Amino acid sequence: MSTASAPVLPMTVGQPTESTAQQTSSSSFAIRQFLSRLTEAIRRSVSNRRPWSEVLDRTAFSRPDSISDAVTRIRKNLSYFRTNYTNVLAIILICTLLSHPFSLLLLLCLLAAWCFLYLFRPSDSSSPLVIMGRQVSERETLAGLLVCTIVVLFLTSVGSLVMSAVGIGSVVVSLHGAFRMPEDLFMEYEEVSGAGVAGMESDSRNRGFMSFLGGAASSVAAAAGGAQGRV
Repeated sequence: MSTASAPVLPMTVGQPTESTAQQTSSSSFAIRQFLSRLTEAIRRSVSNRRPWSEVLDRTAFSRPDSISDAVTRIRKNLSYFRTNYTNVLAIILICTLLSHPFSLLLLLCLLAAWCFLYLFRPSDSSSPLVIMGRQVSERETLAGLLVCTIVVLFLTSVGSLVMSAVGIGSVVVSLHGAFRMPEDLFMEYEEVSGAGVAGMESDSRNRGFMSFLGGAASSVAAAAGGAQGRV
């Protein structure tokens, strides 16, 4: 008696789909684009930075005559030394966070969550975020990140540290701007800016004059052609 063999069912081996590869490539492209923009911004800020010997020139410090004089100095120095002042604020913030490692770790974790769960994550629905067997939408992800940000900044020591660092940096920048005489620096800065604006205005006037001559010449040529046609 022959035993009937069970039919062999076709089996397919799951292969990685193209959507996964496209998602990985899009995420890596977004990260590379973000890093390139960040590098370009840092390079531009470094190129616009004034020499620190000019910032800390002792001969250029004097006491302001009044509060209005101090405010005027601060405004001019902010316009001239804005990149240097940004560097000072960043250094104070970094030193403050390094003195509190736990707060720095919380801030880095929050930044990583924003980057990998929202900023660098593809917006298509091919690979949704799944947490504990539940699919999380993009709107819910954004709401959760905002809640985590509020908790980290306002219910822990991170927010107070950041605010204190920004406050200390603002005091340092304001004191330097109030006691640093900006007359010579700001006049040179205005001369360079004025020369550039004057050059642009002269070019525009020349272009306008040439266009006027061209329009007049075309009008004369048209009139001459009409006269010859009548003759």
